[in-house]
Amino acid sequence: MTSAAGSTVPPARTILDGAAVVTMDGARTEHPTGHVVIENGRIVAVGSGRAPAELDGTRIDVTGCLVTPGLVNTHHHLYQWVTRGLAVDDGLFGWLTTLYPVWGGIDEDIVGAAAAAGLTWLARTGCTTSTDHHYVFPADGGDVLGAEIHAARRVGLRFMPTRGSMDLGRRDGGLPPDHVVEDIDTILAASVAAIDTHHDPGPDSMLRIGLAPCSPFSVTGDLLRQSAALARDKGVRLHTHLAETIDEEDFCRERFGRTPVEYMETLDWLGDDVWLAHGIHFDDPAIKKLAAAGTGVAHCPSSNARLGAGIARTADLRAAGVPVGLGVDGAASNEACSLIEEVRHALLFARARGGPQALAVRDALELATIGGARLLGWDDQIGSLEPGKLADIAVWRVDGLGHADVVDPVAALVLGAAPPLELLMVGGRTVVERDRVVTVDEHALTQSAVRAHRTLLARASTVTCKEGTAS
Repeated sequence: MTSAAGSTVPPARTILDGAAVVTMDGARTEHPTGHVVIENGRIVAVGSGRAPAELDGTRIDVTGCLVTPGLVNTHHHLYQWVTRGLAVDDGLFGWLTTLYPVWGGIDEDIVGAAAAAGLTWLARTGCTTSTDHHYVFPADGGDVLGAEIHAARRVGLRFMPTRGSMDLGRRDGGLPPDHVVEDIDTILAASVAAIDTHHDPGPDSMLRIGLAPCSPFSVTGDLLRQSAALARDKGVRLHTHLAETIDEEDFCRERFGRTPVEYMETLDWLGDDVWLAHGIHFDDPAIKKLAAAGTGVAHCPSSNARLGAGIARTADLRAAGVPVGLGVDGAASNEACSLIEEVRHALLFARARGGPQALAVRDALELATIGGARLLGWDDQIGSLEPGKLADIAVWRVDGLGHADVVDPVAALVLGAAPPLELLMVGGRTVVERDRVVTVDEHALTQSAVRAHRTLLARASTVTCKEGTAS
C-alpha cells in the first residue's frame, strides 16, 4: 500500500487478512473470515480464517471489510464525461440528435481529459477493468483512441477500449450527422492499426483491443460484415449496441425486414466472441439465438432508465444461458457512472420486472465480476479470487453506520448505499486507498475535465452559429 511503501509498487508478498471474502470461483466459495495472499501481481492463496502467523509479507488488516473481485465494466463511452447533464429529458434518438453535433468537436485533448476523469471515478466505485466503446473520430481530432489508452495507464486500470465506427450518415438514412461518419476503408485501416499498435493478448495484459461498429442505425451492413471478418482474423472481440429501443426495432424491420438479432445473424455477428450492449427488447427467439451462439449482453440498467428505454430481461437471459455483465454506459446518459450502483440497480430492476426471485443478491454481484470478465473473454485471468489469477481486488468497508448491522456483508454491499472503498488493487498495485485514488491528482483531473467541457460546448456553439448564418 502507499502508506507503507510510498508508491503504488507492490511489495513481493501482500496479505489481506481478517475480512469476509467472496471469491466468485466456480463453487462460489465464501469465507466469513478469510485471507488473500498476493505475490508478483497474482493471487497465490485464498483461505478461511486468518493467514498463518509465520507467513512473511506486508500484512494488511482488513477486519470489518468485505473482499470481492474487482468489478468489470463492460460498456462505456468515456468521452461523454464532458457532456454530462445535457438532453436530460429526451429518449435515445432525441438525445443522440442533440449530442451528435456536440461530440463532433472532440479531439485527443478533450478525450484524454474525459477518459482520465471517467476512469478515476470508476476506480472509486470498485472497478478494476473497463472497456470503452469509442466511435466518434473527427478528421482533425488527433489520436483520440491513444488519448484514452494513455489515461487508463495513468489511472492504473486494466483496459479494453474498442475501435468503434460509424459510416451511415443522415444522407444515407442513418441517424448521425454526415460530418461525424467515416468511410469503410478509413475505418478498417484504423482498426488494423489500433490492433497492431495496442492489443496485448498476453496473460498479464493491461490492454486489449476490440472492434465495435456503433449500431444498426449508424453503420452499414458492409462495415459490420467486414469488421467481423477482420476481428476474427486478428483474434479480437466484437461489440455493438443492439435492441436498446423500440425505435431501433422498427428501424431494422423497416430497413432490413428483420429483427435486430436476425439482422446481425445474417452478418456473422452472433458468436462467443461477441457481446452486445443493452439488449432491452430481445424477444424469446432472439434470446434463444444468443444463448445458442454464446453471445453476451452488457446490461446497463441506470442508463436504460435515464433514457426511458426499458428494463432488460436479465433473468430470462441468464436462465437461457446468455452471458450477462454490467456496464455504466456513457456518462451523458448515466451521470453517476458508479459500477457498484449498477449492481444494486440490476437487482432492483430485475425484481421490479420479475418478482423477488428474479435475481439473487449474489447473482447481481456475479454480473459485475466473473460475469463481466466472461463477456470480455478475460475470465481466465480476472473476475474471481483464485490462486493463479491476477490480483484485481476490491476491499469494501462494511463496519460503519450504513452497513455494520446488516446481517450479510454481501447484502450490505449490494442492497445498501455504496460503502467506502478501503482498497482497490489492479495486478496487486494500489489504485484506491481509503476512498482516495492514489495514482492521479483528482483535483487536477476535475479542473481539466471542466476546461474540456467548456471548450467542447464553445465549439458546438460556434458551429451552430455558423450553420445558422449560412442558412
